[in-house]
Amino acid sequence: MTERIKKLKAALENREHRVHRRKLTEEELSVILPQIRNRALTYMERHTLRLKLFLELEQPVLLPGTEVYGLRTIEYFPDIYSEEELEEIKKTHYVHEKGKVTNLSWAVETVLTEGLEGRRARLLNGARADEEFVRLAGETIDIVEAFADRYAAAITESGKPDAGEALSRAVRFGAKTMAEAFQVFRILHFAVWASDCYHNTVGRFDQWLLPFYRHDLENGIETKESALEKIEDFFLSFNWDSDLYYSLAWGDNGQSLVLGGCLRDSTCAVNEITELALIAAREVRQIDPKINLRVDKNTPIELYELATELTKIGLGFPQYANDDVVIPCLEYWGYEPEDARNYAIAACWEFIVPENAMDIPNINGVPLAEIVHDVIEAHLMECDTLEELMAFVKDALTKRAIDMASVVKNLHLEPAPLLSLLMGTCADEGKDISAGAKYNNIGFHGTGLSSAADQLAAVDSMIFRTGKIEKERLLKGLSENYQNDRELRWMLRNEADKMGRDESANEIGNRLLHIFADAVEGLRNERGGIVRAGTGSAMYYVWHSRDLPATADGRDAGEYLPANFSPSLFLTKAGPLSALLGFSSDALKRTSNGGPMTLELHDSVFKDEQSVSKVAQLVRAYILAGGHQLQLNSVNAEKLRAAQLEPEKHQDLIVRVWGWSGHFVELDRCYQDQVLSRVEYKEL
Repeated sequence: MTERIKKLKAALENREHRVHRRKLTEEELSVILPQIRNRALTYMERHTLRLKLFLELEQPVLLPGTEVYGLRTIEYFPDIYSEEELEEIKKTHYVHEKGKVTNLSWAVETVLTEGLEGRRARLLNGARADEEFVRLAGETIDIVEAFADRYAAAITESGKPDAGEALSRAVRFGAKTMAEAFQVFRILHFAVWASDCYHNTVGRFDQWLLPFYRHDLENGIETKESALEKIEDFFLSFNWDSDLYYSLAWGDNGQSLVLGGCLRDSTCAVNEITELALIAAREVRQIDPKINLRVDKNTPIELYELATELTKIGLGFPQYANDDVVIPCLEYWGYEPEDARNYAIAACWEFIVPENAMDIPNINGVPLAEIVHDVIEAHLMECDTLEELMAFVKDALTKRAIDMASVVKNLHLEPAPLLSLLMGTCADEGKDISAGAKYNNIGFHGTGLSSAADQLAAVDSMIFRTGKIEKERLLKGLSENYQNDRELRWMLRNEADKMGRDESANEIGNRLLHIFADAVEGLRNERGGIVRAGTGSAMYYVWHSRDLPATADGRDAGEYLPANFSPSLFLTKAGPLSALLGFSSDALKRTSNGGPMTLELHDSVFKDEQSVSKVAQLVRAYILAGGHQLQLNSVNAEKLRAAQLEPEKHQDLIVRVWGWSGHFVELDRCYQDQVLSRVEYKEL
């Protein structure tokens, strides 16, 4: 890391940039609100006007030391709806989260190459399906170019006229160098956030940057070392405003990027930038951007080892995605092979297709643990075999999936002219992305899978196969939250079969995923999209646990569920390899909406000189076994508990929460406690 980047990193971590922030005054709000909430205007007009007012009030700030300019100065800008109007909309429409267009991956390389005037030409020369969109998208281009010009003027006034001129030109007609590409990306990324579209991903970083990198090397503009410095500067830029972005917690803002994998023609996509990006992320050690690494059966161990260096320092990433599983699953869902091979990662871990998809991969969560609990409670007495019980589970899960899909109708999405311009064909077709795209699928998380599987495995192993526990005793224990039968709770936790350790439970987990896939098979939304099943949990691992009674895996009422595709929180007598192999299900080729296998490695694992190689081999083993997605945490429970007691002394402590990494001391207590409850593996 160069001295310039060290100083810039220190300034960021000392939060020196926050001195430039301000709140809107009451006088300003009194002018803004009547304009952007004027019901005489269409939603698209209000959205465009809001962006215009926001960017006009932003003051260009050139932080010392950086070469990637763009700092948000306004802490909060109001929505185009009042709470009352949003509630009116919800009476007749389904509104996902805030009703915004989010979690998309835009056509970064194309946009950076042709600039906003290239997008304008597409608007003027393409179809005019929606005249309002064409008009307002053109106005949006003017708005963003004017914003870029104000930054360009400030750069020129600071004594860098060439850089100022380059910004004005490149944002209009396309970038030529790495420096220009980063600056244009920053301006567009800033503007998309300002347009109230959130969870903005970075896309396939090593693919879109490569042409600019090679151009600069061939023309003597950059060396490998100077390029690394520029990448580190770019990575730091994602953190200047991240605490102001919409999220559940600081860090949960979706600024994720993808490395590696294959190209659209299926050839290997790993290149020089792949390595430089991993090194840059390790050196700047920030929670943004979040690194996702696409791998497959042919990925060399050296790349796993380089990636493991990030895990070692406790960033909670990279998150691995297995092309050998994910691509076939996307094709199974109907994505064309070239689109499937070009997949990226959404805010957390959902697999999305850049440029061509208006998918909502996190629209709801199916509570698998709750469904199985309710089936056991209602039907255990009439069942004598696992098959009989599984038949009730299939019926209940199918009904729940159908009911949930039926709710997602008359979807309301706020128009998003700027983000639409950056997508694949919206400008050519003259329509806003909120009206739909080539793919319009939705995703259901399957939450609490290991708890669901372990409940069934406990009934099978302790009641049906061995008779160690009577049906009546189990049902009584569940109803009393094990208060009067602690031995039963101990037996269910420690003696019953568990997914990640026992083959019978592994197979039950696999069957549950197939049942989940069957349950959503054939379901369609109003836009013609399918329902994608997945293994994630997002925040549902806390939400779905709060009101869930005691379950047959020995879990107490209200106790947390495991996050994502992870083993029981009280799994014992199983090493990490056993757990990984137990979660390598063939059903993943039907249920890869996203949701990683998540393991916590005690930080002592990395004290051995061979630790990086051992962990890299462990990750590779999961990929070769058919796992679809993996994230590792390097943690130490003692340090985490100390951070709870004295947060001021542990400001730099980072953990992986569910699909994102965050500063531990910034998390809500419920998420801190769930991280602490996870199983730590101290030996490989």
